[in-house]
Amino acid sequence: MRSAAVTPEGDRIRWVELPGQEPPRVYVHGLGATSPAYFTEAAADPRLSGHRSLLLDLLGHGISDRPTHFDYRLESHADAVANALTAAGVSAAELIAHSMGGSVAIVLAARHPHLVSRLVLIDANLDPIPRAPGSSGSSGIAACSEEEFVTGGWEEVRDRVGPHWWSTMRLAGREALHRSAFHLTRGSDPTMRELLLDLKIPRTFLLPESDGPLPGTDALREAGVSVVAVPDCGHNIMLDNPEAFVAATAAALTPQD
Repeated sequence: MRSAAVTPEGDRIRWVELPGQEPPRVYVHGLGATSPAYFTEAAADPRLSGHRSLLLDLLGHGISDRPTHFDYRLESHADAVANALTAAGVSAAELIAHSMGGSVAIVLAARHPHLVSRLVLIDANLDPIPRAPGSSGSSGIAACSEEEFVTGGWEEVRDRVGPHWWSTMRLAGREALHRSAFHLTRGSDPTMRELLLDLKIPRTFLLPESDGPLPGTDALREAGVSVVAVPDCGHNIMLDNPEAFVAATAAALTPQD
């Protein structure tokens, strides 16, 4: 396990690193998750292994620190990741990022372009999300106040999301989880979709085939984003269908002539 201080207060992001060649690959998890649990199987697959790979946990999540003074905005997450990558000597990385992590990765690529050479987004959030009391995920968490969530609302979330997601969500700081969810529902300014459309690097968006067409697919493709539907999976594509996920990701990371 490796780490780097990423805030003025010395809070540390931690990651598991696999050795290999350049360019480096950085795996970023979603809300309430952790990269080693979600990505180790894929990163170790022969079709993706062989590159220096950082399975990184965002602040507030997994093995990283859980500061309560941090605001957990998408931009703040992105800047913290940028500080970690800089400390690790990483530049021009290929980012493979899931859900909220994909939103962070888009903002990172826009704010720190020298750090990102390619994006593979896994069912990432591109637009603000309506808050919905009683629903799972960010929309349900953000529907209550931080005080309500921290003082007991988290128990309702635990019961809604089920044991699989909770197994990693329980590792997140409660303030971190709520603030991350709240700011994910608000999105970035410009929105993640607008930032993604403006990026000039290779970009691939993976989504579950069962979700149907991705809203705005035509505009994304016109801007050079490859939109790929993956069969036999839900939101956690890398866990639900690892074979198809690795194949799609390997194809996305193969330079085109």
